[in-house]
Amino acid sequence: MPLTQVKLIEEVFTPAQKTGMLVPGIESLKSRLRATWMAGDYDRFSRFMENDARSFYERLDVPPGAHLLDVACGSGQLALIAARAGVRVTGVDIAENLIERAQARSMAEDLPARFRIADAESLPFPAASFDVVVSLIGAMFAPRPHLVARELTRVCVPGGTIAMANWTAGGFVGKMFKTIAKFIAPSGMPSPVLWGDEATVRERFGAQVSGLRLARRHYTFDYPFPPSDVVHFFRLYYGPVNRAFSSLDRAGRKSLHQELEALWSAHNRGRNGFTLVAAEYREVIATRA
Repeated sequence: MPLTQVKLIEEVFTPAQKTGMLVPGIESLKSRLRATWMAGDYDRFSRFMENDARSFYERLDVPPGAHLLDVACGSGQLALIAARAGVRVTGVDIAENLIERAQARSMAEDLPARFRIADAESLPFPAASFDVVVSLIGAMFAPRPHLVARELTRVCVPGGTIAMANWTAGGFVGKMFKTIAKFIAPSGMPSPVLWGDEATVRERFGAQVSGLRLARRHYTFDYPFPPSDVVHFFRLYYGPVNRAFSSLDRAGRKSLHQELEALWSAHNRGRNGFTLVAAEYREVIATRA
């Protein structure tokens, strides 16, 4: 089993002893995280999640003409929804291939959205550049969460909106991450799903925001194929799961597939070979102080 691949998956999925812990060798870690999100085909993966992305966006009530920054935008899922509604959009992500895909999608629809490679922990924009700053299941995976909270608020205008959607530890995706973590050793990096914990979110943003509202919402994973094929779909197209499987030997891959299939089957509300699973996330909406 290649050591670098094992450590990559550890650092993406496993909990830390302390939420604010700094990770040694941060540049090396960032390189491995970038490789994770460039693996698979997140554009294809995200197409099955567009309905709930639209619902999240509509709850923000962003006025046309507002300037919105989508942090960890992937292939433009949320950004393009906003651009179609007449919002001035900039999207950033650490994965070069996803930025290229987002820009291609924008150009294909003749939308004015702009995309660039950038890190959620060090956004390349002046303070108070955007009316709305959002991150949909994205910035939660950055390894230094207090830097993320600082940057999301720094680039937002006073009185502007900061919004996130973050998987919770007790929800379905949190359980999926926990299942994968059984196959690797802990790394000491803060767990991404801590962004789904209310007390942690309040502590990270602190006095930088006001009017912080948190709600439990659900993403619906809806696939026209059974749980076994869903696991295969994640393995092919979702970067973290793709890299997890590639880090294991044949026996490990078989065991991981079996455990993930059992998890999907246990939560499946679909019938007749379909898969329908509700995955809890924490919706975070705040006003920049």
